[in-house]
Amino acid sequence: MLHSTMIEMKHMFFLLLAASLISSASISQEIVFPQLSGFRIRTDYPVYKPDNLWDFIDGAAEAYLSFDFVDLHVAEYKKGKQVIKVEIYRHKDHTMAFGIYSSERSPSFRFTSLGTQGYTQDGATNFFKGNYYVKIKTFSKKPRVLQAAETLAAKVAASLVGETTMPSVLELFPPEGKKANEEIYINTNVLGHSFLNNAFRADYEAGSDAFSVYMINCSSPEEAKKTASTYIAATGIDQIETGDSRFVLSDGYNGSVFLAWKDNRIVIIAGLAKDQAGVADKYTSQILK
Repeated sequence: MLHSTMIEMKHMFFLLLAASLISSASISQEIVFPQLSGFRIRTDYPVYKPDNLWDFIDGAAEAYLSFDFVDLHVAEYKKGKQVIKVEIYRHKDHTMAFGIYSSERSPSFRFTSLGTQGYTQDGATNFFKGNYYVKIKTFSKKPRVLQAAETLAAKVAASLVGETTMPSVLELFPPEGKKANEEIYINTNVLGHSFLNNAFRADYEAGSDAFSVYMINCSSPEEAKKTASTYIAATGIDQIETGDSRFVLSDGYNGSVFLAWKDNRIVIIAGLAKDQAGVADKYTSQILK
């Protein structure tokens, strides 16, 4: 039994070490834009950092900065009047790259297997891999140029170091009623509250009910309890306890909200009525089991 436990601990150590090395490699990787047959590359753009990202994407910069943006590398591929632009946004880690990527995707897009996941829409091909969120765009409608853009996207994806799996936390969301490709990560101000951060969200439809499930993983059970207590206090005295560490709150911004926590994990469900504790408990229990 002890021998088996030691083997499992060693396996976990090497997995964590590998993840750390991949993340470090992503942060330090030099960006080299690949060649594309028939196109010449323009790479005289500056490397944009947090203090000057506004110069490139103006008002949209705030969203990227909220996901721990590190830098942006830009290149243009030209063939006559045809142009393909490539933007490689580097973020602190894989979760942050997923966060900005998921904030801009729509379930109606045509998804691809580029990197971890990608999509194409109206001449744009976007994907994320490791710490990177990549956006490739052409305004050309010519099939050859669109095909060249897809070829370039595959080359860029292959050149970048990083994880190619979704954040493992997403596997904890119950599958029943979950909307496909609508999971997101919110780094700050979850549900409009400054004390709620670092949440994954999945949207659900179950019968006639439509609701959202938020999952926050804290650094310790103490932090989870403190965060939950802060939320309870912020909603005032209209609280109905529905079980051990489970509450239904009247949130002035979001209506009735179900709150539960166990160990270092908090679950919040918004969009259900107060008398739907049974539905909330069903999903909460599956996550906190």
